[in-house]
Order: sequence, then C-alpha cells, then structure tokens
Amino acid sequence: MKVPVSLSIAVFGALTLTVSGCADEEPPIRIGATMSETGAYSTQGLSARNGYRLCEADVNAEGGLLGRSIEFVIHDDGSDPERAVDLYERLITDEAVDAIMGPYGSTLTEAVAPVTEAHRMVHISPLAATSSIWEQGREYLFMVLPPAELFLAGLIEMAAERELSSVAVLAEDALFPRAAAEGAADLARERGMTVGLHERYPSGTEDFSGILGRLDSEGVEVFAMAASALDDFIAVTRQMQELDVNVQMFGTSGAVEPFREALGDDAEFVYGLSAWEPGLPHPGIDVFVEAYRERFDQMPSFHAAGGYGSCRLFVEAVERAGTLEADALRETLLALETTTLFGPYAVDERGYQTANQGVFIQWQDGQKVVVWPEEVAEMEPRFPTPEWGER
Repeated sequence: MKVPVSLSIAVFGALTLTVSGCADEEPPIRIGATMSETGAYSTQGLSARNGYRLCEADVNAEGGLLGRSIEFVIHDDGSDPERAVDLYERLITDEAVDAIMGPYGSTLTEAVAPVTEAHRMVHISPLAATSSIWEQGREYLFMVLPPAELFLAGLIEMAAERELSSVAVLAEDALFPRAAAEGAADLARERGMTVGLHERYPSGTEDFSGILGRLDSEGVEVFAMAASALDDFIAVTRQMQELDVNVQMFGTSGAVEPFREALGDDAEFVYGLSAWEPGLPHPGIDVFVEAYRERFDQMPSFHAAGGYGSCRLFVEAVERAGTLEADALRETLLALETTTLFGPYAVDERGYQTANQGVFIQWQDGQKVVVWPEEVAEMEPRFPTPEWGER
C-alpha cells in the first residue's frame, strides 16, 4: 500500500517535533540525601523524608527550579553514621547528584560533613543543632534548627519564672543530647538554680530506675532530659509513673505526636521542645499542613516541617543566586535573611543559626499546646498539683 506523500510528511513532522521536544527538555536537578528510614532515628527520619518529598512535588507543580524539575535521590542510612558517610560519597561521586541536602540529626550530620566539605557541596542541614559541628572551620554547612544549647531553654526559663530552684539534667551520651543538656545546666545556673544531678547514660539504656530514684530523694523540682531516640523519652516517662516519681516540671528535647500516642494519659503535663508547630504565624503553614495530611494521612511533626522548610530554603537560595554553583550559593545563604514555614532563618559567618529559638509545648488534655515563649503561647503551663500553677 502506497502512503500518500502528504501523510508521510505529516507523520515525519510529528516525529521530528516529538524527538526535538525530548532533546530540548532539560534533565531534572537531582538532589541527593540520606534519611533514617530505619533504625533508632526512624520516627524523625521518616517524617523529614516526607517533608523532602512533599517539597519536591510542590516545587515541580510550581514550574520547577531554574527551568528544570527537581528530583530527590534519597537513600536509607539506617540511622548509622558509617553508612551515611558511604552513601553521601556515593551520591556525590558515583551518582553525580547536582546538589545535596542533609540527613537527620547531629550525629549523622557530623559524620557526613567532612564528605560534603571535601567535595565543596553546599549542605543545608534540616535537623542538626549541635554547635560544635559549626566550630570546625567548615564553609559549606548551614544550620536551620535552633542551636542545641537552646533546646531546653524554654523549660528552664518557665521554671525560673515560677521560682523553682532544684534542677536535674539527664542526657543520652551522644553528640546532640550532650550539648542540649550542657546548655540547660548552664542556663539554670545563670538563673541562680541548683543543678544537683547531671548524668549521662549510654545509648540503648532501657532501665532508668536508678537515676529516677534520685529525683525524689534529692528534692528535684525540674527534670530536663535530652535524647535522640523517642523511645528513651517514652521509657523514662513510663518508669516515672511506675516508680511514682514526682517533679513539678518534666521536659524533653523533642515533642512529637507518637510520644502521646504511646503514653496516653501518662503524657499529661510533660513539656517538650518543638522547633515548629502548625499554629505558628509563619508563611505557608496552613497550605503545607493540609497538603501533608492529604498525602501522608497524618499531621506533620517539626521534623517534617524541617525537611520541607529546608528544601524551600535551598530553592529560594538557588533562585536568588541564579545558579547551582557552590560558592555563589554559599554567599547567598550567608547573606540571606528570610522566614520559611519552618521559621526565621539567618546565620553568622559559620553558617550557624542566629534567628530561630523554637517553642516549648506541653501536653494538656491529650493535646499538644504551645506554652513558651509568651508571645506565641496558646495556653498557660499546667502543673501536676494546683498550688504550683498559682506561683
């Protein structure tokens, strides 16, 4: 059968347009990262990964970045620093990603920072806060969270306002918890409070009864705990109930919904640091919360908001710089002062956060409510005995 010349030309033209369109289409900007999808940090890591994925979808729906779509390449580091190091090296060298974003937490960030520095890759860290990481002359590492030393500051400030005087500090023996605990102890002493118990425990500890037994015997009023693993907070809270340990204020360095889900009524009165809450007056929060709930069928934690907000910070910096070139992007991030849905961002010459202080929540009637600082508080703090609320 002979094909008419006009049809042949039409078909050839259509094929030419199709091939030409494919040839002209820019490849995506590939952003490499690891997240703790399994292991000790999986509760936090999965939420942060979801934040990255939602940001990827939203940026692409808005037309992409520099005229290209973005594509996250995320590997599970298993909450293992050595594995994270290997994966970042692979992402940068073997997989040749165009940019990278950070993993979850201070321990893994400290491990992979030498890799990203060696390759001169800008590294926005969504969820690392230990100051020492930024005190080693690194040039391409940027902090988004409040510094670790401030993570328990809200608890100490509220206690000082109520003239409580006896403080105990407990920390997992890991990079971030040590820094958070030291910051709490130093601030308590500055406020004229007594820090009688200041202990560390090995990661993986399950029995805290020996330490908790000292709280009553030493008359502790304020108990501050710093850890990386959610299970530690849950275990300590349960054992305090079982041992009938009574303090006026118990606060942790992290507040997430799975804590209340695991503990039920035993979570009541407990305080926790949150770097972000959905009721804060930051731009874009309502849209983010709605989209996150629709896609993942749960409320976002501050870890999810940290992943999303840090991705948005990266996008804003690239748009301002007009390039992915590392030094131009670095200079842009050093000078940038902005507010994402995660909160205010500004850094000093080290890339060290100077604008974000976080908020403190308390579990009240089964709900997580902001109680500090006063300018954004939703409720007054509550106390296990009525007379303390009157102080």
